[in-house]
Amino acid sequence: MATPRFKDLLASARVSAVHLEMRDSYMPDPAFDAWKAGSREDHLVGDEDFQMWLGWVRDATNRGVRVRRARVFSTPESDYIRWEHFISDANVKAGEEIRWLSRRKAMDIAFPGNDFWVFDNEKVLVLNFSGDGEIQADWRELTTDQRILELCTSSFEAVWERATPHSDYVPS
Repeated sequence: MATPRFKDLLASARVSAVHLEMRDSYMPDPAFDAWKAGSREDHLVGDEDFQMWLGWVRDATNRGVRVRRARVFSTPESDYIRWEHFISDANVKAGEEIRWLSRRKAMDIAFPGNDFWVFDNEKVLVLNFSGDGEIQADWRELTTDQRILELCTSSFEAVWERATPHSDYVPS
């Protein structure tokens, strides 16, 4: 059975969608390259995929779905994490709540091996990336396995509780 498209999973969420990111970098992006070169323009304004993402988030939050993202990262932050912070204002304006937690403050939290999304505390979408942050051919797995659901939910909530809200976090 094929994994549903992310768009459909978010569109079917009734109450919540939470996302935990634990990598210090992901696949390369031209907007990231421009940012690294010193540009502080919003290069994602014309990025069709990013704008589509913001639309999905707005649709979900307008329906009353709480969309939260927590990022666990190494310090000092990688350039990629600093860039993610720079572009995350758009996510927040679309209705997504974002918090940041240094890996140093997460030592006692049990984590699954991969980034994930949890929808309505019922389904986990596991995200698999290569070592250098590239998306794999079979990069998404949907599961309702209770053990995985409990681990993902508890790790997300533990991070969320001690993480710094986006508006208060300033990368070094």
